[in-house]
Amino acid sequence: MHKPLRDTNLPKGIFRLLMRVPILLYQVGLGRILGGRFLMLTHIGRNSGILKRVVLEVIKSEPESGIYYIGSGWGEKANWFLNIEKTPEVRVQASNNVFDAVAMRVSTNRASDILLDYAVRNPTAFRILAGRLIVSKDLDISEESAALLAQYIPIVVLKPVR
Repeated sequence: MHKPLRDTNLPKGIFRLLMRVPILLYQVGLGRILGGRFLMLTHIGRNSGILKRVVLEVIKSEPESGIYYIGSGWGEKANWFLNIEKTPEVRVQASNNVFDAVAMRVSTNRASDILLDYAVRNPTAFRILAGRLIVSKDLDISEESAALLAQYIPIVVLKPVR
């Protein structure tokens, strides 16, 4: 894994508080207003052992199988990512659909394909994400850009447990 070219400190203060608002929406049954682009992931803290929640953007979904792909915009140091590496059993709430799943990191090659698909569907969001991590390059919507970004953003697949 390459280190990001830009410092990606985790959010603090008011920004961290604002990022927690979507969790409240899910907890009061209003997660559906965030549409299909977000889900709430409930996971176990790697040190505390207590349940933690985070709302993440869906990078890709496969509705027929119930599989979702999410990415860590903060790289490998995001708490939720570190937590699922230790305990991959998670609970997912996507809109009003709640299910247990196993979280697994995908290969860099697969991550590149997923990010390219995401870039084509969401070019502005892709450029913002890339700009947060890679300051020395203006990434376009291409296989090369997706492959470069896949080196910095771990992509995780959430597979339902049936």
